[in-house]
Amino acid sequence: MDPERLIYPLMKHVVLGPAMRVAFLPRVSGLRHVPPTGPVILAANHLAFLDSFVVPLMVPRRVHFLGKNEYFTGEGVRGRATATFFRSVGAIAVDRSGGRAALDALDTCARVLERGGVFAIHPEGTRSPDGRLYRGRTGVARLAMRTGAPVVPMAIEGTDRIQPRGRAVPRPGRIGLRIGEPMDFRGRDEGTPRGRAAREVTDEIMEAIRKLSDQEYVDAYAPPPDGAS
Repeated sequence: MDPERLIYPLMKHVVLGPAMRVAFLPRVSGLRHVPPTGPVILAANHLAFLDSFVVPLMVPRRVHFLGKNEYFTGEGVRGRATATFFRSVGAIAVDRSGGRAALDALDTCARVLERGGVFAIHPEGTRSPDGRLYRGRTGVARLAMRTGAPVVPMAIEGTDRIQPRGRAVPRPGRIGLRIGEPMDFRGRDEGTPRGRAAREVTDEIMEAIRKLSDQEYVDAYAPPPDGAS
């Protein structure tokens, strides 16, 4: 067995999960909407770096998510420890240079789902700069239509207050996770141009997230942090 699969329950149930509950007193509602078995896509808003850990640690299934390649390529003891940590909590390395790399990332996500796994994604693609909800990118819709996996919308609350941009270590404070009903998009691209179907499905997912989060919606893509690409 992969040793990182042995580390995962230790990190989730013994180390990080209990620590998160003590530090952030999370309020979670709607866990019944997460299917106990089978493939599922968890689609959440994105307010802070901490979000990538909130969803995997609060959902009672092993959750995979994308992490930038730099987390997995560091040198020395610290680099290897960082890579082991991210893999052990379900992160999958992704090259964010675009083009072929973006397609490879989509294939990687699809393989997780095709094996009956759980994949978490932030459709906005980057953290909100101001707490509003921005237009979603269509990767989430393409995954749902390609694999037939249901999409469970989620709203994360409070992480932007305890870990605002520029703050590496979050301060104690209350966070929340609201989980909506699964959305089924199988067959939505039948008889409809795939690009148009992907846009329509993505907009429906973002509307479900908006209703859960009560955020103001911006019909434009969120700008990358500090003007980075």
